[in-house]
Amino acid sequence: MITGVVLLLVFFLVNISIGSVYIPIPQLIHGLLGADLDKASWETILFLYRIPKAITAVLVGISLSVSGLQMQTFFRNPLAGPYVLGISSGAGLGVAIMIMGGSALGITFSSSSNYMTWGIWGIIISGSLGAILVLLLMSLTAWKIKDSMTLLIIGLMFGSASGAVVSVLSYFGNAEDLKLFTIWSMGSLGGISGTQLEVLSLICFIGIIPVIALIKSYNAMLMGERYATSMGVNIKSLRWAMILSTGLLAGSATAFCGPIAFIGIAVPHLARMIFRTGDHRILFPASALIGACFLLISDAISQIPGSAETLPINVITSLFGAPLVIWLILKRNLSSEF
Repeated sequence: MITGVVLLLVFFLVNISIGSVYIPIPQLIHGLLGADLDKASWETILFLYRIPKAITAVLVGISLSVSGLQMQTFFRNPLAGPYVLGISSGAGLGVAIMIMGGSALGITFSSSSNYMTWGIWGIIISGSLGAILVLLLMSLTAWKIKDSMTLLIIGLMFGSASGAVVSVLSYFGNAEDLKLFTIWSMGSLGGISGTQLEVLSLICFIGIIPVIALIKSYNAMLMGERYATSMGVNIKSLRWAMILSTGLLAGSATAFCGPIAFIGIAVPHLARMIFRTGDHRILFPASALIGACFLLISDAISQIPGSAETLPINVITSLFGAPLVIWLILKRNLSSEF
């Protein structure tokens, strides 16, 4: 675990060192230690853009990986995750309604006056509400249906239905709103202001509290509800704690940064493979560390050398995450872990 913390610090330093403007490593370290940099422009780039973006990558990586581990435990399904089970699609639907829903009424969200009124906060709130709505529907379904594969299929159907509604809104939306939604759906860790980063940090902290408070109960839940009940676990309270935590973590990460695929599915399996344990007291911090490192690396790769442009983060995580999940499926019998 100590090695993981050291790697996280190294990847954080690598992440903030990459960009269109070269800043020497010693200057970056001086800046992190509170000393003045040789150029004022370096301080602006470092403290107003690169460090907030790297912190966002750490928070989102932790949120998605911990959410994925909770969902896999909740559904006892190795393919469960906020992206597969429609939570990210629900967030996308909320944002699509917010941005493009007004087009039917002749209201353009991307116009300067409406964007100044609602802006990024409207996108964040609508994305969070959409994610929580899908998660509640999945939870209600989970109480009726015990078969995990059926729940997975229903989750995919929720995602498909959300995608269909988004397609309808896109068809009737105007060009400006559609462009704004498309950019959001590609995912981005940049552009988060200091106030927004504080809010994201607060939501992540609140979302992590149920995980820490009930971390022993997750081990019992993995053995099945009957076993957990015999061990004194309140299943109803634990389920709602899972729902609240996952909704806050995955919903806020998607709402602030757009949908980011594969982190929630692949990282918990990587943690199980590296630490060779099913103990959630180890898996939760391990998944958090690996998720943060994975997203810091992905963000560093997305930087185009010598250019201010960056590739969408969702493209990078998909390019690396898809082969990783295929490799895990071929290498390990994932179903035996549940």
